[in-house]
Amino acid sequence: MPLSYLARIAQTPAPTSQEGERADLMAQLWGELGYATERDSVGNVLTRITPPGTEGRPALLLAAHLDTVFEAGTDVRVREDGGRLIGPGVGDNSASLAVVTALLRDLRGHTDMLSRPLWVAANVGEEGLGDLRGSKHLLAQHRRQLGAFIAVDGYLGVAVTRGVGVRRYRATFLGPGGHSWGDQGPSALHALGRAIRALYALPLPTSPRTTLNVGMASGGTSVNSIAGDAELLLDLRSLGPDELTDLDRRALGALHAAARETGVTVRIERVGDRPGGDLHSGALLPLIREAAREVRTDLRTASSSTDANAAAPYGLSAVAVGVYRGGNAHRHDEWVQTGSLAPGLSFLRHIVELYQRQPVA
Repeated sequence: MPLSYLARIAQTPAPTSQEGERADLMAQLWGELGYATERDSVGNVLTRITPPGTEGRPALLLAAHLDTVFEAGTDVRVREDGGRLIGPGVGDNSASLAVVTALLRDLRGHTDMLSRPLWVAANVGEEGLGDLRGSKHLLAQHRRQLGAFIAVDGYLGVAVTRGVGVRRYRATFLGPGGHSWGDQGPSALHALGRAIRALYALPLPTSPRTTLNVGMASGGTSVNSIAGDAELLLDLRSLGPDELTDLDRRALGALHAAARETGVTVRIERVGDRPGGDLHSGALLPLIREAAREVRTDLRTASSSTDANAAAPYGLSAVAVGVYRGGNAHRHDEWVQTGSLAPGLSFLRHIVELYQRQPVA
């Protein structure tokens, strides 16, 4: 059962950009199952299963991300209560890693059923400012060897077939600072406040859906000091590439205007650029629907930002699928329904089997 792996994975910290401890665990677990693993230059763990006779054929890549949204030092202990496992990151994406590991366990001694190579990755950098670093690297390095890419992430019964484009910025406002009584210089916090107000005043299209969010803002040093610096993190998203480009232009204009109007300077750094658009999942979706029927699960398609986005620029057939039921993602009381892991494993196994049954070109 995937449950045998889940608590151990979930209780191994993996903040974005600090996934090393969990990467070591995944390499150990997969190695104990008899699979050779490799660690690439960005920290992804990868195992490649290439049975005799499949050499040179395009591989199916399954990837489940290692990182969680929780910072270092978070208490990641999990507890069981009423058929649920509860704790930070227990679902997103520890449950997916547990199911993928159980799939590798079940494949031991049965790899002769593979008509194409199967690659499995535990990748870094999906959450927060990770900017899909791991999946982008996998695609950049191996696109020519791949026939399809499946991100294992999210709730059972959901297939992400369209990527939401995302741009993220860090804007830092800089002024002279000084004493709140003895100096009269401009405040970086004043500029930040004007910027946030201007950003949220920007009109947004409703179709295609387009969003703007200031997720973090900070600045200043004390109540009696004029703030010499202030910073915000801005998240822009859209289902339409043209709409995202237009919002990007207008948002940057608002940031520059706020700095100019208050007499400070602004330094803007793009800290995220997730490609969006059609994931070319047409060839995969019939297999996924059939696999869902096999485990008596209704399937709906969705648009989201996942590791599958990284495949969009390459025209590679890609999708993100979930393999567990749960709730409260990105919260300390996130939960996974323990009874959903076995159907999730069956679902993923059916997808792999159905993909392997396709005629080999």
